[in-house]
Amino acid sequence: MTEVIMPKMGDGMEEGTLLEWLKKDGDSVKAGEIIGTIQTDKATLELEAPGSGKLTGLLLKGGETVPVGKAIAAIVGSGESLPEGWGGNGAAPSASAPAKASAPENKEPASVESKEGSQTEESSAPTSNGAAVSAAESAPASGDRVKASPLAKKIAQEQGLDLTQITGTGPGGRIVEKDVRDFKPAAKAAAPSAPSKADRQVPLNRLRQITAKRTTESKQQVPHFYVTVEVDIEKILELRKMFEAEESGKVSINDFIVKASARALRDMPEVNAVFQGTALNIVGDVHIGIAAAIEEGLTVPVIRNADQISLREISTRTKDLVRKAKENKLSVDELSGSTFSITNMGMLDVDNFIAIINQPNSAILAVSSARKKVVATEEDEVEIRMRMKITCSFDHRVIDGAIGAKFINLVKNYLENPTRLLS
Repeated sequence: MTEVIMPKMGDGMEEGTLLEWLKKDGDSVKAGEIIGTIQTDKATLELEAPGSGKLTGLLLKGGETVPVGKAIAAIVGSGESLPEGWGGNGAAPSASAPAKASAPENKEPASVESKEGSQTEESSAPTSNGAAVSAAESAPASGDRVKASPLAKKIAQEQGLDLTQITGTGPGGRIVEKDVRDFKPAAKAAAPSAPSKADRQVPLNRLRQITAKRTTESKQQVPHFYVTVEVDIEKILELRKMFEAEESGKVSINDFIVKASARALRDMPEVNAVFQGTALNIVGDVHIGIAAAIEEGLTVPVIRNADQISLREISTRTKDLVRKAKENKLSVDELSGSTFSITNMGMLDVDNFIAIINQPNSAILAVSSARKKVVATEEDEVEIRMRMKITCSFDHRVIDGAIGAKFINLVKNYLENPTRLLS
């Protein structure tokens, strides 16, 4: 007998959520075959069978969360059966079933589209330990059975949609995730004025639950302090116009910020550090996390070795990572290992803001909107220039105030002299 257990993907992963089984109890499977999908704190993954035989003893239903290393099912060979009182023995994480990052089209960060034909259309059947294999299909008032994937049902419930009004495009008319997301309910007739609107509960998806947990831990555990400077970006704007005139491609202001931050981290490695209780780990590589807003929440893909690549390569990688984030196609490697983070709300018309440190990083840079400002020159003349505020949040356990101020002014100097970033 081979146990299927919740895999451990990365040092910080403590638990995973089963999204759905793609095989049902009693199905024959081969080693390496995809049998289910799981959601970790980093990505959506496909769960592979660790051996060949009959899948049985399913201990989880879709949406349930367990610690890494815990058995969630078993695969038995010919002549084998589940041990009496089967409930899993919680094998060590090193014995975990292999899992790989996966994001087929139309998947969202905290959800995975059902693989059509792999789910039973019958009512829930108990496994050998009494756990349900699949949820019963919705039964409308007419008595007809509504065929819908577990994910489609979940989204419809969250959005308050009636599945009987949705036309399925899956095999046999089955309703799938895309059908629910594309469905536009008919406008209801205006109701008479009421004194107040009723409250409604909106369940947090998995990504927002993780964000809530991580940001709370960071604010409670990390002593933050903040330093703000104003940056003149006239020279960056001139360079961007020159690139466009030469038809050599567009480079965003954020690309310059990533490059400037990477250079500053290389110059001041003490900021590129991780607090480890009784010691600091000065990280040798410079990996910049870029906060990306997607429909389900916030994710932070990573530009690796940002200090060693060109400005144009940073631009290319950033666009690729943001595209993958929106399509939920980021690999675990592309979501892990940042040593410094940047969050940019310049496109949202904000004067200034501060950000919560993305642990285990020791700093995060918050970028505000660029604005025309009336400024005095060194010759005591007045002129209008484009300027923007940047604020760095620092972990005071790692970085003292003077070091933080020196670092953010180094970033500012690189941005105000951007030709230094072209080499």
